[in-house]
Amino acid sequence: MKENSLFDKKSLKIIQGPTASWKELAKDCVCFANAAGGKILIGVEDDSDLPPQSQKVKDSSIELIQKKISALTLYVGISPTKMIASNGGEYVELKIFRSTQSVACTTDGKYYLRVSDECKPVLPDDLERLVSERNAFVWEERVVRKIRIEECDIEKYNQFIADIKSSERVSNFIKEMSPQEITDHYFLTIDGFLTNLGVLWIGKRNHRATLHYSPSVQFIKYNDKENKVYKKVWDDFSMNPKELINAILNEIPDWNEFIEVSDGIFRKNIYNYPPEVIRELIANAFAHRNYTMRGDIFINLYTDRLEIHSPGLLPLGVTPTNILNKSVQRNALLAKLFYDLKLMEKEGSGYDKIYELMLGNGKEVPEVSEGDDRVVVTLKKRIISSEVLRLMDKASKELQLRQREMISLGLIAQHDGISALELSELLNTEKTNNLPSWIGSLIEKKVVKSKGKTKGTFYYVNPEFLRVADFVEKTNLKRIEPHRLKELIYEDLKNYPVSSISEINKRIGDEIKQRTLKVKLDEMLEEGVINKEGKKRWTKYSININYGNN
Repeated sequence: MKENSLFDKKSLKIIQGPTASWKELAKDCVCFANAAGGKILIGVEDDSDLPPQSQKVKDSSIELIQKKISALTLYVGISPTKMIASNGGEYVELKIFRSTQSVACTTDGKYYLRVSDECKPVLPDDLERLVSERNAFVWEERVVRKIRIEECDIEKYNQFIADIKSSERVSNFIKEMSPQEITDHYFLTIDGFLTNLGVLWIGKRNHRATLHYSPSVQFIKYNDKENKVYKKVWDDFSMNPKELINAILNEIPDWNEFIEVSDGIFRKNIYNYPPEVIRELIANAFAHRNYTMRGDIFINLYTDRLEIHSPGLLPLGVTPTNILNKSVQRNALLAKLFYDLKLMEKEGSGYDKIYELMLGNGKEVPEVSEGDDRVVVTLKKRIISSEVLRLMDKASKELQLRQREMISLGLIAQHDGISALELSELLNTEKTNNLPSWIGSLIEKKVVKSKGKTKGTFYYVNPEFLRVADFVEKTNLKRIEPHRLKELIYEDLKNYPVSSISEINKRIGDEIKQRTLKVKLDEMLEEGVINKEGKKRWTKYSININYGNN
């Protein structure tokens, strides 16, 4: 099982022997407690799903874990249990409960938060925000008004049960439960009373209207001068989230607009905004918004873009630059319900799907920004290149590429070649050595080629694949061979001696990055081919007239 925001694996050495690191384990427990809780399997290595077959766990270790973690942390609840795996090896299953009221910390005053599969320290500036978000984490399962299950909206209740029983994402074990057991399982009810989540999903209109804060949605359409020309509002609290999403998708005719793109002798329809992307983003706005603060969800449609505004900030630990790879569930129970009912992708894969669909349609990836009190996701309408569109269409039809490979191919094609550093930034990966998992088999299948090493690696679409795909490639200097670039610089300095790097760059073409040009100039200086005078930004380069005479 892969590590994620709710699950981690640790070697048995963390609690036994001379290398035991109780402070490290305490830190991880604090991380989970400040997020949504979780589970740590102690005795299972990162690259394995089972403990070593001969591994034994001391009986005293269970009591020692309880004692040590209690002594090293505050507001952390745990439950360690000795387990025997299918291969006979022993390990410890350590459950960490979510801290619902107070912020967990270590006894030396340090705060941490689980973000995706990592444990991140909480900086002083973020501590106040973490404290304020405590209520958001427990909003779903609170029983505020004593509304019995018998008082719910019977039509919504029956539809909910039917949806669960018909979903292929729900296990047979859950489907065989009684209706009451199903509502308890999804925390729509506790002890026979509707929780906030239950009111939101199966409550009556008057129940939902008094819920703090039941979602309202505004759709606003603007003309080319950005003046409002149409507005539709869903704010009467008569619909649950599923019904609201369906209403938004079905009642706005603009979602059906598309353009025709030539595909050989055929024509292909490309939606202005892919319906699957709209559904995923709207579902995200419902599932991950902060339900402890007031604010409508705004869907603003302009002539060139679509903006979706969701009240509240991104969950702590997630930023606009790492949203593709980091996932923190603010409303874990609601997100689980959305996933099981096929209203959205599972945790951590929603934006992957959006990237894949947008790039596959020849469009830019979504732009995510964070304001003072809201998150805005912007989709651009225009197709960047019909040639890129044909290339992506060919790749999806003829090659069995994984989702990450399709995303990488789309970014490489749209940028007409890209460096490892730039690709890493676009994919929100922290290090360029994480790129192999994104590039995957693209090079092996000869779809993409590369040159250079490590951070200097440059990726570009294989010209042969471009030719077969009928891709009209622009002539540029991005993929020029190193020795050819040196020859170009030499010829330029012969004609324009005593030139700065910016002047050389301007003459030979800005497709070549200035830092690439600087590397070649330094190599030519070291070889004695050219000379320089001046320092830093006043540096000027010229041909060494004595080169070759020595």
